[in-house]
Amino acid sequence: MKPIRLRADVLAGLTTSFALLPECIAFALVAHLNPLMGLYGAFIICTLTALFGGRPGMVSGAAGSMAVVIVALVVQHGVQYLLATVLLGGLIMMAFGLLRLGKLVRMVPHPVMLGFVNGLAIIIALAQLEHFKSGEQWLSGTPLYLMTGLVLLTMAIVYILPRLTRAVPPALVAILGVGLLVYLLGLPTRTLGDMAHIAGGLPTFALPDIPWTLDTLRIIAPYAILMALVGLLETLLTLNLTDEITETRGYPDRECVALGAANVVSGAFGGMGGCAMIGQTVINLSSGGRGRLSGVVAGVLILLFILFLSPLIERIPLAALVGVMFVVSQQTFAWASLRVLNKVPLNDVLVIIAVTTITVFTDLATAVLCGIIIAALNFAWQQARELYADEHLEADGSKLYRLHGTLFFASTTPFLNQFDPASDPQRVTLDCRHLSFVDYSAIAALKTLRERYAKVGKQLQVFHLSERCKKLLKRAGVDHD
Repeated sequence: MKPIRLRADVLAGLTTSFALLPECIAFALVAHLNPLMGLYGAFIICTLTALFGGRPGMVSGAAGSMAVVIVALVVQHGVQYLLATVLLGGLIMMAFGLLRLGKLVRMVPHPVMLGFVNGLAIIIALAQLEHFKSGEQWLSGTPLYLMTGLVLLTMAIVYILPRLTRAVPPALVAILGVGLLVYLLGLPTRTLGDMAHIAGGLPTFALPDIPWTLDTLRIIAPYAILMALVGLLETLLTLNLTDEITETRGYPDRECVALGAANVVSGAFGGMGGCAMIGQTVINLSSGGRGRLSGVVAGVLILLFILFLSPLIERIPLAALVGVMFVVSQQTFAWASLRVLNKVPLNDVLVIIAVTTITVFTDLATAVLCGIIIAALNFAWQQARELYADEHLEADGSKLYRLHGTLFFASTTPFLNQFDPASDPQRVTLDCRHLSFVDYSAIAALKTLRERYAKVGKQLQVFHLSERCKKLLKRAGVDHD
């Protein structure tokens, strides 16, 4: 590795580790867990996915989307059931990757991807507003002005420094600079230590203390499946985004296996479950992190913070971290999607808005699933409308239909409406060289058409079927001659 690349990855990893801390602590608290569980999970998952995953430069950790999924489980059954769920969820992720199902991410349309990115950007920004509260009350007066001023100062450093030098990551300079300013001036603002104390020891191996019975499996399986689904979706979509930013290609199946294994290890050592984190990934990439070393550095530093550096780390002002995350939110949001709203089809606009809204108000899995369904239904509708037939009377008195388009479940009715068996001549020919048969509904439609012509005593012949269409019809027992 070149010295310049090595230095860039180390500095990017250091910057990313600072951004991981408050997020993982906050997500652990959301899930009613000890903050150390979030940090142990971040250390294990970040390090292992960086070492063995399929997308260098991408950062994984104890993600908020996973925390929301398991809140009810923790409240009802306790921490040990959560650890078992993390283990099972990790095994499901590994199976997904080993079965080479990562390619399914190709089924996610670009408007859904834009909605996913925009939704997460809004969630990142909204999450920072919680730091402007003291308990349940919003800050006011001097504490509010000081917090706001430090946030704006942090953002200004991140935006302005790259115009002066690119030797160091601007986010790192902003965090350390604002932290040093607060310390030297003795400014009374909230710090990371006000969220939680992060001092602790090494994570220890211990299998979850639960009864290993079918009843336990019935409790944890639904949460494990949902956790795996959410984690895989967020990871694969973040992998796609990383591919676009770096203009390189990752390996989704390998990433799924590594993520699953990392979750299994995390659950066995008392850590939360996790997946790719889009905000921290953007910080890592914008700070120059492109190799595996950046993720390893970020993960290992989390452990060092816990073991040795907690007194110093707990002095970092929350305002500095909030300012960096506001910049990340701004950089993550796909502003180009707003500029093209009046230039793309209305259905794509609706998908972008729907996925963004559902991501903010529910969860990622629901949003992406809804987006794919909307996009698929629209695609089916458009394809169904494009099926048409050219009619031509032959010299021998027969009639020729030339079919164009795709015959599938949504286009069978338009297909059948193209024909008039009662008025057509005695002999009718279908030219299918430009018609594609897709599913069983297409076969059933052709069979129904034959029956309609046979019912009025007329002959229907089908020509120029593709080899694939012939195989479909032969398998279904439908004569195509």
